[in-house]
Amino acid sequence: MKNRSQKSGFTIIEVVLVLAIAGLIFLMVFVALPALQRSQRDTQRRDDMARVATAITQYQTNNNGKLPDTGKGASLITKYLGGNEFVDPDGAAYIINIQNYDSSKGYAKDGGLSFGDHTIYLVEKAVCNGEKVTDSGAQARSYAIAYKLEGSGTYCADNQ
Repeated sequence: MKNRSQKSGFTIIEVVLVLAIAGLIFLMVFVALPALQRSQRDTQRRDDMARVATAITQYQTNNNGKLPDTGKGASLITKYLGGNEFVDPDGAAYIINIQNYDSSKGYAKDGGLSFGDHTIYLVEKAVCNGEKVTDSGAQARSYAIAYKLEGSGTYCADNQ
């Protein structure tokens, strides 16, 4: 009887199996990556809204507790938020729309406000109720800040 010599190496099945596993891992990474990036941009937007709240507090301190007048959003960005440096994570400039609360608009999530165009809504005499802007329980000098996030609804913060 002849002894068969044993050959070392991988079989085609082993190679295909390793390639299939590597392909699955790459697929999972490419599926998860956009959601992770969207989440990071929304986190930056939340941080930017905190900067807006701080700027409004500074404005109120410098102006006897008053909120900026309607139409003064650009000057608030220029003077208190660094002007051209205050931009959305996607590179577009933020716009601050200052307005008084109007019960006819509703302000429910996307209702009443034109979300999605890099506009930060500063609504006077309003508070947040989850993602909604409302006047329920609002004080004379209260305000709510609302901004549409890319991945998860609307960000709403108030000074209550």
